[in-house]
Amino acid sequence: MRSFSFAKGHATMNNFVVILDRSNALNLSPADVRWICDRRTGLGADGLLRAVKAKHMPQWQGPPDLWFMDYRNADGSVAAMCGNGLRLFVRYLIEEDLAPRDEVFVATPAGQRTVWERYDGRLRATMGQVSLDDAPTWVELGGRRYEAHGVEVGNPHAVVLLARDDNLGGLDLARPLGFDHGRFPEGVNVEFVVAGTPDRLRLRTVERGMGETYSCGTGAVAAAAVAARALTGRAEGDAVVTVRGGVLDVRLTPEQAYLTGPATVVARGEATLPD
Repeated sequence: MRSFSFAKGHATMNNFVVILDRSNALNLSPADVRWICDRRTGLGADGLLRAVKAKHMPQWQGPPDLWFMDYRNADGSVAAMCGNGLRLFVRYLIEEDLAPRDEVFVATPAGQRTVWERYDGRLRATMGQVSLDDAPTWVELGGRRYEAHGVEVGNPHAVVLLARDDNLGGLDLARPLGFDHGRFPEGVNVEFVVAGTPDRLRLRTVERGMGETYSCGTGAVAAAAVAARALTGRAEGDAVVTVRGGVLDVRLTPEQAYLTGPATVVARGEATLPD
């Protein structure tokens, strides 16, 4: 029997279980992660965040004293980056007195990230440089093929820019999605976005390993970049992105993307993994 302490929280209703595993001693299999994230038999979450001292993660070659964010999707697969998860990860560290409130440096598989707590209580995080593919790709839903734009934000996205009069809320995102497996061999996060203006977006996301979620931080960044380039010719500027779980602010510069939004720890407890 393996027992562990956990916290649970959300960032614009993208919810996660957080586990402190300072020395990388808790060996979690994909099956363990699936049980933890199961909403009927486990703790229930879109994904799992494990806080490990970076010196104990063999793949990390940077500063050893940072906290490493080891993120797993609900299906047990590993993802390099999660924008909402990053903010909740830092909120947890702050509340556990494991990090300062003003500036927190976090190690991730996608590189080092920086998070600040703002005056209004929201958290602002660096997302790295956004890379947009020049060649279009495609997504299929309900027998319809949509043109999509490939975007890399530490993880892969295919963004579908809908017309202003398209019914975003009417899309049945519980249906299977098709995409170019040759282009995205490890799967892809898919965003459907309606842009009233370059700085006002509405977004729904289907995340690989999870299905539709109420919010996706990297997806908001990807959608903002696609909308900005399509409507202004430049993937730069500020955007307010409305997702099912709330509102996120995105800032795009040539060197860096920034994501700002709330993050809240709602519960703490103890759990035991089944044999």
